[in-house]
Amino acid sequence: MNNLTVLPGQHPNPEAVAQHVHRIVNTSLSRREMLSYTTHEDSSNCVTGNPIDDCWRCDPNWRLNRQRLADCAIGFGRNALGGKNGRYYVVTDSSDRDAVNPTPGTLRYAVIQTEPLWIVFPTNMLIHLSQELIFNSYKTLDGRGANVHITGGGCLTLQYVSNIIIHNIHIHHCYQSGETNVRSSPTHYGWRTKSDGDGISIFGARDIWIDHCALSHCKDGLIDAVMGSTAITVSNNHFSHHNEVMLLGHSDDYLPDSGMQVTIAFNIFGHKLIQRMPRCRRGYIHVVNNDFTRWEMYAIGGSGNPTINSQGNRYIAPFDRNAKEVTKRVGSSEGNWRDWNWRSEGDVLVNGAYFVASGEGVEVKYEKAYSTEPKSAAYIDQLTLNAGVLVSRGNNLGKWTSESGGDLDENSDMFEDYDEYSGSHRLHSNHSILQTFITTLIIFLLLTLHHNLSVQM
Repeated sequence: MNNLTVLPGQHPNPEAVAQHVHRIVNTSLSRREMLSYTTHEDSSNCVTGNPIDDCWRCDPNWRLNRQRLADCAIGFGRNALGGKNGRYYVVTDSSDRDAVNPTPGTLRYAVIQTEPLWIVFPTNMLIHLSQELIFNSYKTLDGRGANVHITGGGCLTLQYVSNIIIHNIHIHHCYQSGETNVRSSPTHYGWRTKSDGDGISIFGARDIWIDHCALSHCKDGLIDAVMGSTAITVSNNHFSHHNEVMLLGHSDDYLPDSGMQVTIAFNIFGHKLIQRMPRCRRGYIHVVNNDFTRWEMYAIGGSGNPTINSQGNRYIAPFDRNAKEVTKRVGSSEGNWRDWNWRSEGDVLVNGAYFVASGEGVEVKYEKAYSTEPKSAAYIDQLTLNAGVLVSRGNNLGKWTSESGGDLDENSDMFEDYDEYSGSHRLHSNHSILQTFITTLIIFLLLTLHHNLSVQM
């Protein structure tokens, strides 16, 4: 990749960052395997092999030290501090009536502040935005312990900011808004033109970490990162019901995006997705240990000579014989993209999926750079087991508490049956138990019939 621009936050050796990701994944999986042979049942159940989750979820008192999460990111966004070392801000008001003069207690009032803030939610909330929610730097949205849905105009805008963590939030049904004034700090508001309607818009920003969110049904992209954004990790999310999922890079001609560096890890690209998982323009994109459960057009696309490093993913192609290819070079002839550095290593290709690699003379370079072998898709089910929003149903485990341990509010059940966007896996619902029983019974009957026929013959 010919980097013509060095961005703030850009790592000088992206291949070393990718190698570090493999190293910590290998360490976490090895720890899990080792604990499975011990008698410490609680420890082995806690350790999943996912290095992000294992970093904080194994602490039974993690909710008393929520800011520990900021030490758990991996990849290019691993230095995102969010609101670490800042005050806790408790969202007590789910309304969003005034985008210029937000009410104290609302989410909008929190994200525009200049100081670092760790933003938490004492109860389940549906926050319907009137306009795009413009963040100031050093903020964490921590939705653990509550079922928090953000919809409406915008939605989340990270423009020329740094150190943002968005964790455990449902973001869906975002539409275009604008043509009005919106506040971006306590001392500034200004006229906003019409927004694209992205779920999360990252614009000239750095040190961004988006983890354990569920995103779907937005007007434009679910996550778009453009205009020189870099140092980004997108991990443990669940994407569904969308056309253009993720755009990385403003245009082929925008040279600063050559310094864009993004890690995409442990995500599930789920039902009814069409394309752009992601679609890359320039930059270095590390796609590692994700589960692509069918697409309608393609999974990974690009133009403008991006480096795409695909390792240890599972690609399940659709049944459409014309859409089996994982990759798509957008608007480029083979003569142009033949030297682009697109590599597949340790990926598992299912149902006829195939990855068209490119780049001359890069094999030795990659063998040298990745002395730690990437884990294959045999581990995908384990690494993506909890992708999407973490939901603790039927109790208040992990709910926000004050430092003294007293609850600030009671959990409500307003989203008890609102599951289309959760991204959670209900392995033990009544429906799944019945379905498993029927499937097992059918298999048993078929085996019995086969055995009887064999005896008669």
